[in-house]
Amino acid sequence: MQQFIPAQQQVQLPLFEAFLAQPVLPGLKASEQARKANSHPELFSELSLRGAPEHCQSLLAPVLRDLSEEEEARWLTLIAPPASLTQAWLRDAGLNRERILLLQPRGNQSALQLACEALRLGRSHTVVSWLGNVNVTARQKLLRAASAGNAQSLNIRLG
Repeated sequence: MQQFIPAQQQVQLPLFEAFLAQPVLPGLKASEQARKANSHPELFSELSLRGAPEHCQSLLAPVLRDLSEEEEARWLTLIAPPASLTQAWLRDAGLNRERILLLQPRGNQSALQLACEALRLGRSHTVVSWLGNVNVTARQKLLRAASAGNAQSLNIRLG
């Protein structure tokens, strides 16, 4: 006897296959028309990664690779990345290093201030920062700066 499965039920893919079947962080690659049509686009996202540093990096690699291949003339900017994200790691992870800026805060400038400045200038389509837990005030600063520069802010929280 054949079992009947209603059309409304979706077949559940194993977790890894479902991850590969979906675009990486689809909300990060909003088209220009979608940005103009939507009065409140998602300008700030967070990605929280916990576990061994090498496992976190292997999960982060496809996200950054996807963002580095953006078909836009602007940069992917990384603000104060962990020391383990070296030029060699970027190359080995398959990122387009010609479209990436790596910036470190200088003097008494904080990573948050540098991220806001990079967002506000509008020369980056996405500014990725490693700010840890972002409070409401910092989130509002990042949102205002991202809006001013028509960019997106992605904060990576490593646990």
